[in-house]
Amino acid sequence: MGHCTSCLFGSSREEPPDYETRRRQQAEAAEKRRQANESRGVKDPEALKKKLQKQKEMERRAEEAESQQGGGGLKWTVG
Repeated sequence: MGHCTSCLFGSSREEPPDYETRRRQQAEAAEKRRQANESRGVKDPEALKKKLQKQKEMERRAEEAESQQGGGGLKWTVG
């Protein structure tokens, strides 16, 4: 009745992508999902990155200060 069966059944099928192409596409999709999950609920991702970097820097400085004080632990004597 005038219907094109090749259009319905896809006689001009595309070949599935080779293994490397498929693996690359899956890796890209996984990276996109990871980034989306990472930024979920964050209004300003750049501000969050800056805040985390500042926090790491402060922790590093605290560790350096502690090591310069000679251990920074409790001092006790037996006498």
